[in-house]
Amino acid sequence: MTPARRLRNIIGGSAGNLVEWFDWFAYAAFTVYFAPVFFPKGDSTAQLLSTAAIFAVGFFMRPVGAWVMGVYSDRKGRKAGLTLSVTLMCTGSLIIGLTPGYSAIGVAAPALLLFARLLQGLSVGGEYGSSATYLSEMATAKHRGFWSSFQYVTLISGQLLALLLLILLQNTLSEADLAAWGWRIPFFVGAALAVVVFWLRRRLDETSAFIASDAGEAPKSSALLLIMKHPREALLVLGLTAGGTLAFYTYTTYLQKFLVNTTGFSKDTATQISAAALFVFMLLQPAVGALSDRIGRKPVMIAFGVSGVLLTVPIMSALATTDSPFIAFLLAMVSLVIVSGYTAINAVVKAELFPAHIRALGVALPYAIANAVFGGTAEYVALWFKSNGIESAFFWYVTGMIGVSLLVYLFMRDTRHRSLIVHED
Repeated sequence: MTPARRLRNIIGGSAGNLVEWFDWFAYAAFTVYFAPVFFPKGDSTAQLLSTAAIFAVGFFMRPVGAWVMGVYSDRKGRKAGLTLSVTLMCTGSLIIGLTPGYSAIGVAAPALLLFARLLQGLSVGGEYGSSATYLSEMATAKHRGFWSSFQYVTLISGQLLALLLLILLQNTLSEADLAAWGWRIPFFVGAALAVVVFWLRRRLDETSAFIASDAGEAPKSSALLLIMKHPREALLVLGLTAGGTLAFYTYTTYLQKFLVNTTGFSKDTATQISAAALFVFMLLQPAVGALSDRIGRKPVMIAFGVSGVLLTVPIMSALATTDSPFIAFLLAMVSLVIVSGYTAINAVVKAELFPAHIRALGVALPYAIANAVFGGTAEYVALWFKSNGIESAFFWYVTGMIGVSLLVYLFMRDTRHRSLIVHED
């Protein structure tokens, strides 16, 4: 494969991932506006708890999506899995954008919101394994960490675009219009972009790793095969994901609400702080991925674990009390630099643990379970602690889970030196 063709495939796969995560994070970015639309009137923390609960339920659909579409991608191809996932995401976004509020249709409003998030959870559950596997297999061994980091570049880009659209709407619409109908715009935008990506993904090349696996005598991918033949690797994915995903969602999707609901910044200021920090965070991913190509995956993950254990409580405590947007940005940036040690390389580490015939499922399913348990519940747990007057306990919870993952990093092998990706395009 020529370098230009390889780059076209990586860009095409990454563009689809960007739209998937734009749709997924639009929910989180606009929660503070549409929470009163879908739920009965009450105090703001109670409404945020309700929407955070649905956000968490969407995560619990991700293991199902990881299982179903992981098997589908291993059996039918990475390209087929990527195409199906973006179709489901488009459908979920359209439902959210079109659903009337609680005042118009009563309990049907939150029920439809829940259904849409279940569809999106199914989509994202399958998207992660397919895209992580596709990018890792499409890259050459020498630069696999660098190219696979673009999964989180596009993931962060999707979140960043959702925030930038929010900033644009905040500056062009009145507060009343944004709360009444403006929050629906990103869901229509996401659905339209998904249609474009559907066309792009149908033009991608299949990876040689899948083609070789499909032509060989390897057993067909299944959850039973994963459990029976690769239990250690599946447990490794669970353990190395737990602390990283909790830290990631704490400092990205929850940060905006934390700055409003705890620190006391306005919604506009909190959005601008989050967007600026995410932009720098996005730029860091390829650099950290390239670093792992030089020094190995393990030292990078250990650096995240040690820094996260030592600095999470001080950073969160300082964020809770600062009244300076600039200081808040610096603190958020420090936390995201730390988390980059996980985000930039977690996809390639997982892909390098499994043989091709079960790689998409092996990457996706244990990751999705850890995400559902720790990442998807991050907001709800944080808000629960806050509503019970012990918000600082959440900071220690995050620290503890990073510590658990650090133990995994210390004792696992360095996948850069012992990768199971043996075919290259």
